[in-house]
Amino acid sequence: MTSPADLRRRPRRPAWAGRNYSLLTAAAFVTNLGSHGALIAAAFAVLEAGGDGGDVGLVAAARTLPLVLFLLIGGAVADRLPRHRVMVAANALNCLSQGAFAVLVLAGEPQLWQMMLLTALGGTGQAFFSPAAEGMLLSSVKGEQASRAFAVFRMAMQGAAVGGAALGGAMVAAIGPGWVLAADAAAFAVAGAMRAFLDVSHVPQRTRGGGMLADLREGWREFAGRPWLWGIVVQFSIANAVVGAADAVYGPLVARDHLGGAGPWGVALGFFGAGTVAGALLMTRWKPRRLLLAGTLCVFPLALPSAALAVPVPITVLCAVMFLTGVTLEVFGVSWMTALHQEIPEDKLSRVAAYDWFGSVALVPLATALAGPAETAFGRASALWGCAVLVVVVTAAVLCVPDVRNLRRRTKQVTAGIRPSSADAESPVGGLG
Repeated sequence: MTSPADLRRRPRRPAWAGRNYSLLTAAAFVTNLGSHGALIAAAFAVLEAGGDGGDVGLVAAARTLPLVLFLLIGGAVADRLPRHRVMVAANALNCLSQGAFAVLVLAGEPQLWQMMLLTALGGTGQAFFSPAAEGMLLSSVKGEQASRAFAVFRMAMQGAAVGGAALGGAMVAAIGPGWVLAADAAAFAVAGAMRAFLDVSHVPQRTRGGGMLADLREGWREFAGRPWLWGIVVQFSIANAVVGAADAVYGPLVARDHLGGAGPWGVALGFFGAGTVAGALLMTRWKPRRLLLAGTLCVFPLALPSAALAVPVPITVLCAVMFLTGVTLEVFGVSWMTALHQEIPEDKLSRVAAYDWFGSVALVPLATALAGPAETAFGRASALWGCAVLVVVVTAAVLCVPDVRNLRRRTKQVTAGIRPSSADAESPVGGLG
């Protein structure tokens, strides 16, 4: 029988869920809860101000353009300075920009250029935050339970998307987009305060080397020398661009014209978030040996939401499609994080993450800006079918890279640029392998 003393001595969290990991997970939950509602609020703020699909695309592009411009610098900075300080400063900028956006909308008659400027400031903050956050998370877990840790982190992060998207859509419909943007600003403030308590004392002091350009070149060599890495980044540079255009521009328009407005669209995005939670839960148990092969095969369903919007299908069918897409995409997400964790040395994590992010978002501003003109030229349905076809084509193409098909799961993280031996390979736990 277990005594009360034994219960008190039991750890309240698993050994792999250390203090930094727990803080990072809680902060990610808070920011995702606010941000997923804010994405809907921003689109409908533009529409309520008299904008059209092209204007929605311009505001979305204004956020992504500085993200592209500053990501590589952000990665180099995050590998030079304490990563938690970079994250807190970026959160502060996001808080101020979203707060100003909220005031502008609540005051009435926001101008397009004002919304674009404030959204661009938010994108700048994200450019410095993302590489630092990814490097911090990847360095916060160790050993063979890393895959499970990443799955639990993503489950918490995506769980916030369920509530954030559904609540954000409902709030936009009930009280307007301005208050949703204000809530997002508050979420950034809370998350930044939490991240200020991260401990980086365990991270070795980094040699500054020959300057920022030398750091960028070193990160590029690490990135370009791995075909599986740059191959998948190229794949997602295209896939993210077309899916981003579909979600940011065409989705709200289809929702307005056929689904009943912001509320149903928020519910559909919430089902996508629910699917990612289910996918992350699956990945706490499933460890495919050929992790990138399993993950890449699960990217094909990413084409389904664009096809469903092109028809367009009823909201119940769209929700089912979004749920399935979330499940399969999360299999890729956990597999990808596990591959980066085991293959990339700790002192280069943020720079490699920056190249990853840069490639993944580089084409998004162009795609979102062109979404409106493409709708005018080809029609909304044809543009959405084009998005779906491109996702299928680029995903099939990346399977031609041998390393994508053959990279095996390992139990030890790479350090100092040295790869683990084949003796470290983990035996298959089922599935593709």
